[in-house]
Amino acid sequence: VQLQASGGGLVQAGDSLRLSCAAPGRISSNYVMAWFRQAPGKEREFVAALRWTNTNTWYGDSVKGRFTISTDNAKNTVYLQMNSLKPEDTAVYYCASGTPIVSTIRRVSSYKSWGQGTQVTVSS
Repeated sequence: VQLQASGGGLVQAGDSLRLSCAAPGRISSNYVMAWFRQAPGKEREFVAALRWTNTNTWYGDSVKGRFTISTDNAKNTVYLQMNSLKPEDTAVYYCASGTPIVSTIRRVSSYKSWGQGTQVTVSS
């Protein structure tokens, strides 16, 4: 699955931004769609995930309550709504897809397909 991420940009602290991740075709019901991010000099970090078939969601501790992952099934697209952005949210954001079990949903290695990344910069 070739994913296409978009929606990044430069915003101020407290602003909102919505990222999109489009798949070229229908997403299988057993797939998990996820967002990760990577700041300069840091490891890739889990942000959020959603199981396509039943929309169960998972969030990283640093974004819980501020970010929301959702889908548009008709468009084969997953979104990441980011509210109350902080400078520490600055990173390249990647979408990914795979078929992890629940215990491995937060692992980078659980996902086989990745988008190209979109830069999010939050100024203070």
